[in-house]
Amino acid sequence: MRYISTRGKVSPISFSKAVMMGLATDGGLLIPEQIPRVDADQLRRWAQLSFQELAVEVMTPFLTEGEAVTGQLPELVRRAFATFTHPEITPVTRAGAFWILELFHGPTLAFKDVALQFLGHLFEFLLQEEQGTLNILGATSGDTGSAAIHGVRGRAGIQVFIIHPHGRVSPIQERQMTTVLDANVHNIAIRGSFDDGQNIVKELFNDLPFKQTYRLGAVNSINWARILAQIVYFFHAWGRVSGGDPARRVVFSVPTGNFGDIFAGYMALRMGLPVERLVLATNRNDILTRFMESGTYRIGTVQPTISPSMDIQISSNFERYLYFLLDADADAVGAAMQQLQGTGEFSVSEAKRRAAAEIFAACRVGEEETVQRIRRTWEQEGVLVDPHTAVGLEAAQPFPGAISLATAHAAKFGAAVRQAVGHEPPLPPSLVGLMDQPTRCRILDPDPGAVRAFMREVLD
Repeated sequence: MRYISTRGKVSPISFSKAVMMGLATDGGLLIPEQIPRVDADQLRRWAQLSFQELAVEVMTPFLTEGEAVTGQLPELVRRAFATFTHPEITPVTRAGAFWILELFHGPTLAFKDVALQFLGHLFEFLLQEEQGTLNILGATSGDTGSAAIHGVRGRAGIQVFIIHPHGRVSPIQERQMTTVLDANVHNIAIRGSFDDGQNIVKELFNDLPFKQTYRLGAVNSINWARILAQIVYFFHAWGRVSGGDPARRVVFSVPTGNFGDIFAGYMALRMGLPVERLVLATNRNDILTRFMESGTYRIGTVQPTISPSMDIQISSNFERYLYFLLDADADAVGAAMQQLQGTGEFSVSEAKRRAAAEIFAACRVGEEETVQRIRRTWEQEGVLVDPHTAVGLEAAQPFPGAISLATAHAAKFGAAVRQAVGHEPPLPPSLVGLMDQPTRCRILDPDPGAVRAFMREVLD
């Protein structure tokens, strides 16, 4: 398998080079040249596998033949998921008329652990192979940062710089990042929004002399390896619910901000997973819902909510989907992205909008609806869910039997849960005493120059 850019100006590269490149050098996102297909017999067999066995099967066709990582994949997968507290890694449980895919059994209690535990081990292996170093730069709306930090803390040859919006993540999310005091971990809080942080990351990656001099690497879902790892749990969940019957089509409801998780579901569908619909669940930061309704992708103002990891207006991974929606026309994708940068919006034809709506059922969920869904799920099913999971469950209501993704442990958002049910969730062992630990963080203005200067201060 080789990898190309959504904007068409990168020669095909190997899997390992795609992982290390992160954001494509032409400003686009890297995608596989082909999408592997899975037949009915494979689906039946895959449904019987453990998560780790399935991960190797799903990932292998996306690797580049002859690279050393191919032979090491089973060991990388084993180590990546050894830190998870549930033997199923991503178990599926029943909650009334719905299934809940629990993605919060990793070290930081959020779905990002699935991909970032794998990516941390993958980075380390690739760097050992080339005897190199890597400086990871990422922006987070909450969970990516802590998962990335815990994925690479203390790893040889890696420094990690994570930007989060100051005061706009939950207290536990903030402490999960800033209490990690390993020498290779550097937290940056900017006086702005997640979109500001994401724009800084993109600007520094597009500063090719800076990127090359300091060897920048990406852990945000712009890195293809993140998407690849997330594809696995869509197949895993389908296998647990369907019993391996290829005729059994399912609906997935995905709380969506940066479009990475739901894009992984779209890739699984394109591979042949029997998916009926993908429910695109947004909070009131609803740029994606508005696109599905109107065909226009128009940037608005970020509105703080009780589901802060979804408080995003510019969804980076949407560009990958746009590439497929526009029939792999890289020039059209580049033109749309240029228009977005210049005017704050772009549109697709009504035919393309309808094509997207046949796959994605978009739904915006308000603050009161989110609180009520947390309360009802607790009162009716005895299950405490975090506000992001509640957004997905609320959006799933028209689709009984849907598999709704639980993207974080309820204890990470105790204030929102207390607002809904009158008490906070019990703390899992990893969070006990967290708020009393010492922290380290640099607070900066939302300015690429300030972040660039801080990185030079650390690395020079």
